Amino acid sequence: MTLRPLHLAIAALMFHSSASADDFVLQRVLVEGARANQIGLSDAASAGSIGARELDKLTVYRPGELLEATPGLIASQHSGEGKANQFYLRGFNLDHGTDLATWVDGMPVNQRSHAHGQGWTDVNFLIPELVTRLDYRKGPYSAADGDFSSAGKASVAYANRLVAPLASVTLGQDRYARSVVAVSPEAAGGNLLAALELLSNDGPWTRPDGYRKINAVLRYSRGYENNGWHVAAMHYRGHWNATDQVPLRAVASGQLGRFDTIDLSDGGQAQRTSISGAWRRTTQETATSLSAYVIRNRVDLYSNFTYFLDDPVNGDQFSQPDRRVTAGVGASHTWHLLRRGALTTDMTVGLQAQNDNIFNGLYATRARQRLATTREDHITQGSVAVYAENATKWSEALRTVVGVRANAFRFEVDGDRPENAGRASDSLVTPSLSVAYGPWKSTELYFNYGHGFHSNDARGTVATVDPKTLAAVERTPGLVRSRGMELGLRTVAIPKMETTLSLYSLDFDSELVYIGDAGNTEAGDPSRRVGIELSNSYRANKWVSVNLDAAYAHARSRGGSPAGERDAGRRIPGAVEGVAQLGLSVDRAGPWSGALRLRYFGPRPLIEDDSVRSQASVTLNGRIAYRISKELRLELEGFNLGNRRDSAIDYYYASRLANEAEGVDDIHFHPIEPRSFRLTLVKNW
Repeated sequence: MTLRPLHLAIAALMFHSSASADDFVLQRVLVEGARANQIGLSDAASAGSIGARELDKLTVYRPGELLEATPGLIASQHSGEGKANQFYLRGFNLDHGTDLATWVDGMPVNQRSHAHGQGWTDVNFLIPELVTRLDYRKGPYSAADGDFSSAGKASVAYANRLVAPLASVTLGQDRYARSVVAVSPEAAGGNLLAALELLSNDGPWTRPDGYRKINAVLRYSRGYENNGWHVAAMHYRGHWNATDQVPLRAVASGQLGRFDTIDLSDGGQAQRTSISGAWRRTTQETATSLSAYVIRNRVDLYSNFTYFLDDPVNGDQFSQPDRRVTAGVGASHTWHLLRRGALTTDMTVGLQAQNDNIFNGLYATRARQRLATTREDHITQGSVAVYAENATKWSEALRTVVGVRANAFRFEVDGDRPENAGRASDSLVTPSLSVAYGPWKSTELYFNYGHGFHSNDARGTVATVDPKTLAAVERTPGLVRSRGMELGLRTVAIPKMETTLSLYSLDFDSELVYIGDAGNTEAGDPSRRVGIELSNSYRANKWVSVNLDAAYAHARSRGGSPAGERDAGRRIPGAVEGVAQLGLSVDRAGPWSGALRLRYFGPRPLIEDDSVRSQASVTLNGRIAYRISKELRLELEGFNLGNRRDSAIDYYYASRLANEAEGVDDIHFHPIEPRSFRLTLVKNW
């Protein structure tokens, strides 16, 4: 990331003026209080930063919904609470995270070559009270971003210290209980941040989720964000039962209720333990950063989506265990090469390396007891990337960022079937260009172009046979290139309002994905997505603000279709089309504060010819808080206040119930939770 003039000014304020550290901290908190004005700072209309105060206004049912602060992003769920979310952005059904790079406290969350889905992104270890900022960027327009970042990137930053220690207790319907304790005392010349979260939730399901998790963070830091260092240890553990999607025909006939399940033994457990650290040094001439991390992830999933389609006797439940250790390092150095009037130039070079040591498998099970092995593998996957980026301010009106990134991946698979073992490698060079032009004080125009990529599952790069049918399959490339272009506008011409508008296109050479439920790789046609996004943030006065985000995407396969049938069979199943969010928040109205958020999740094609579509989902969440004293606050949260009977997610495929003679093509849906409330008491010191 290049260092902008504002960052230099902050560094100068900290180290070359009479301002004290306390003065700087106060200024930083004020900047993070809302969506900051990005005029003169951002390189794209689709990039931004959201501070802790605005994030705190969100009413989120689960931690993954915190990422919905990114305009146009939807986080859904089709299974038990402990499972990774399903994400949607820019015309993509991102499954559990493919093409959405997610980082927390400087560590990647996406998991390569995962047992269940490529790019598996489980953010259940996230503690919202510790989040100080969410930075987002959409499109492949930054040389600093690599794997999984073609649709977008979301980076969550944890605080070095809290404004005040806190303890909170939350109780809600469906046996929901959550407690958090977090403190940040000074220690040995630095700051020690410690937090512990305990949670239990059964949900509205006939078979209770029984979700239980423990989450802990221990973080020590010295200095500040651009001049200092930190080390952190985190641990998360959760286990749950899963009510997966159910067939519409069974609910319509009364055979099942909306919150019933078919296989009572579906569910899972997950663990994540990490150690990480970062060091940053900023002067008037240079900026340097170093980071490193080691992450140990474990997950066991038991799922049954087709019931008795493949095995009428034992059922179709399957198990997907995944054990891995991920280690990585990152480094960047920026030179401030030129300062001549309005003309300034920064040059950044960087290095990123990651290695994953993975053991995973796919097994046929019944009631979580193993019946047969489909495949089991030991995967070693490594990558290294170097990048260079030049950021030049040519005048008060014109800025450019030109970058190039070189990526190299190595795949090694050793498993139970020699035909699907071996080694492979792939490499890719991805250029990028951003231009910002703002001859007006209150408005900027942007042009962005760049190449990106996502990695495919390592097993597909060496496979020669389908592990279930033993039919011959073609090997897949390790890396799949994307190409993106965007035109954008950002303006604050209307007092107290910031508006962004972006028009984009994004092409993929192929939508190759690893189908974890089947144990093989499925090759897709090239694809193209074009869309428009609008975002408005309006602060009427010191205590009322309104946010409106809306997006529409047109996603099509670029494979062959019959003459005269331009769209026949070219829809991409699950590709999101229209989404919107409207938020109203009230703050500092005496002891009262509150927020409402209306979310629209539009219909989607469920099959290539668009003959089957999902229904739209509309939810209204809100909260109201009363400050009893300076240190004590009571808060009431409400979810799905309209008590709508919508779907959280829809699929279309064949399944077979126990009383059916053969498989039936049908919509399978997971309902949104009915109206519920949670009451929280927060104590600060």
